[in-house]
Amino acid sequence: KEEDFEIIDRKQLPDAAELRNEEKAKAEEARWSAPILSLARKASENLALSYSSALKSASLMGLVSKPGSSDSPAKTSARCHTMEERANLMNMMKLSIKILIQSALSLGRTLDSDFPPLQQFFVVLEHCLKHGLKVKKTFIGQNKSFFGPLELVEKLCPEASDIATSVKNLPELKTAVGRGRAWLYLALMQKKLADYLKVLLDHKHLLSEFYEPDALMMEEEGAVIVGLLVGLNVIDANLCLKGEDLDSQVGVIDFSLYLKETQDSDGKQDGGITAVLDQKHYVEELNRHLSCTVADLQNKIDCLEKTNSKLQEELAAATDRIGSLQEEQQQLKQQNELIRERSEKSVEVTKEDTKVELDTYKQSRQGLDEMYSDVWKQLKEEKKIRLELEKELELQIGMKTEMEIAMKLLEKDTHEKQDTLVALRQQLEEVKAINLQMFHKSQNAECSLQQKTEAISSFEGKTNEMMSSMKQMEERLQQAEKARQVAEERCNKMKQELAGRLDSCRQQMAQLDSKCSTLEKELKSEKEQRQTLQKELHQEKDATTLLKTELQQMEGLKKELRKLQDEKQQLKKVREEQEQALQEMGLHLSQSKLKMEDIKEVNKALKGHTWLKDDEATHCKQCRKEFSISRRKHHCRNCGDIFCSTCSSNELALPSYPKPVRVCDNCHTLLLQQCSSNSS
Repeated sequence: KEEDFEIIDRKQLPDAAELRNEEKAKAEEARWSAPILSLARKASENLALSYSSALKSASLMGLVSKPGSSDSPAKTSARCHTMEERANLMNMMKLSIKILIQSALSLGRTLDSDFPPLQQFFVVLEHCLKHGLKVKKTFIGQNKSFFGPLELVEKLCPEASDIATSVKNLPELKTAVGRGRAWLYLALMQKKLADYLKVLLDHKHLLSEFYEPDALMMEEEGAVIVGLLVGLNVIDANLCLKGEDLDSQVGVIDFSLYLKETQDSDGKQDGGITAVLDQKHYVEELNRHLSCTVADLQNKIDCLEKTNSKLQEELAAATDRIGSLQEEQQQLKQQNELIRERSEKSVEVTKEDTKVELDTYKQSRQGLDEMYSDVWKQLKEEKKIRLELEKELELQIGMKTEMEIAMKLLEKDTHEKQDTLVALRQQLEEVKAINLQMFHKSQNAECSLQQKTEAISSFEGKTNEMMSSMKQMEERLQQAEKARQVAEERCNKMKQELAGRLDSCRQQMAQLDSKCSTLEKELKSEKEQRQTLQKELHQEKDATTLLKTELQQMEGLKKELRKLQDEKQQLKKVREEQEQALQEMGLHLSQSKLKMEDIKEVNKALKGHTWLKDDEATHCKQCRKEFSISRRKHHCRNCGDIFCSTCSSNELALPSYPKPVRVCDNCHTLLLQQCSSNSS
């Protein structure tokens, strides 16, 4: 495989004995080359040791062919070559990190992008990430870049999303190599480069898509490099990405930076310093992880306290609502009792009024019958008197006097009728008042309304009878006028026959004329009375229409009462549901304290799952029903999602809980399948 840099081969390096002879021969001539030669000697010894250890490990793992094995020598040489490459890259990474930390501590300032050890560190890291990359074929050609595995960090660790978005938004970067270099710069500035690479190494099944099986990132050397990168968290880097051409930079390792050590004693001291620094960095990383875990636990405790406070507030509000509903229910009961009492009283009053009205109607009927009988008698007597006018003029005077008496009786009767009409009007006003009072009544109003309708029908019958009697009176008056005309004709004949009795007859005729005028006046008064009776009939019809409208209003009131009863039943149902919800909330509150202690153990067991917050879920994940006071939220202790009580009614014993806990239906089936597979 072709790489962008040269790999030092073991055959090209001189042996340790040759180097010692050359050092002795050229010690006096080239003293300035002593540190370079010492560093080369160390590198050769390290390479020899690493090569021997790699061969031993390969022989143990079965990579190197044993005598009598079927592997070809080409394969064994290729494996040894890759192992040498990994060892060289590992040593170069150690040297670059060591020199970078030493130079940064000696300077005591933030590092810029122009700092040479930092540039060489990125070059070495780039070579490490490129080692063992698979070549991907596209329409344009073959593509080989280390930015592909770095993009997986965004999916595995959501904290790295800011780095990915900022890298994608840089317009100057046009190649995948430039984006990968910018990503490494930003991760180093955030001091999370080791964390992100550790996340990648934890998911090697995803890295296998990008790397060969014997690549550096797929072997143990990758974990060692991640451990070395933890020490870089001490360094503060201030790297400017704008204006730098990251796409066209050439990644060549400059070995001159690593050949400036003077003596072996300095190397021993540096080794002690690096050990101390490594311990310090390890302690700082432990402290940082512990602080992060403590902060997460405190946030979870705060969230649980907030939820408990919210549940307590909801309990208080629910109790207040129940109290208000109970008060409203008592008020409604009192109002119903008052309405019943009023309706009973009004029914009794209406019964008494109807009895009084019936008595008055009976009395008025008796008076009308007597009046009709008197009128019939008077008419018969008038006929007899008018037929016997020729013979008995004296009897006519008596009849006229009787007629006057009858008219007076009629006037009295009319006055009595007017009084009865006034009484009826008063009774109608009282009925209206009763109807207004009966607005709040519903049950016994139908009987009283039926009685009133019967009374109205009787009123209509009476008015019809009065109309018929008035017509009969008019017919009788017409007959009386005809009789008067006949009497006048007979009087004329009597004048012709009895000329001597003209004076007496004239006087009698004058009296008769005066009587006729009085009779005409009486007829006019009767006509006026008829008109008044007609007006009263119209008024009674209006009253009947009003009573019909009141009947319709009473029917509407019945419907409203039915609606109120339905609403009352609905309120009872809501109250029962709220009481059930309060019981569940009380149980939830009693169990929440126990769950607080169990959550710490659950967090250890559920690192791979995310515990969904209560505010983030508004619907059940399985049945998609909306949560309410009656439909409470429940967490699944296995996946961390929120379900309703029906979708999470199962309980199972999990390894992180000593007792059976609530589990959703999907997790229940999965766990049962796992248990069955394990048992089989």
